[in-house]
Amino acid sequence: LTAEGINTVGVGKIYDIFAGKGIQKTFKTKDNTDGMNRTIELVKEGEKGFIFVNLVDFDAKYGHRNDVMGYTKALNSVDIKLKELLECMNEDDILIITADHGCDPSTSSTDHSREYTPMLIYGRTIKQGINLGTRGCFSDIAATVADVFEVKKPLNGVSFYNEVKK
Repeated sequence: LTAEGINTVGVGKIYDIFAGKGIQKTFKTKDNTDGMNRTIELVKEGEKGFIFVNLVDFDAKYGHRNDVMGYTKALNSVDIKLKELLECMNEDDILIITADHGCDPSTSSTDHSREYTPMLIYGRTIKQGINLGTRGCFSDIAATVADVFEVKKPLNGVSFYNEVKK
């Protein structure tokens, strides 16, 4: 995206995850609520481009510590903030929610769990009720983002943008 002149913003530990590569602006956060608040602020301020957010609490604070109640409270808190985010999204904004891996706090292990991760896509230009099935890889999201921004696709991944756009 950056090679094509698209603004890229990282919220949370995105800059660290990608060693700064492809991230033009970064905002560190102290927890999920801070991450959601920063994201909402960016949308309300009219930030253009790609905003990539990592809500690390699900993984670091609750999943790896087998804290089911903490995980539940965190989900409920993000759900409330998600409503606020959806209300301030612009007509052409698209939101994709997923995870980089499973981290089920109810398993006996404190490692990453191996279940499939859900992926939701929302926007006023996105059809509702589309079942995209089980995707082949995370690169499908990257290919879809490339289609949304009309830039060169990555080497891997199959875009699902044509399946979901109105």
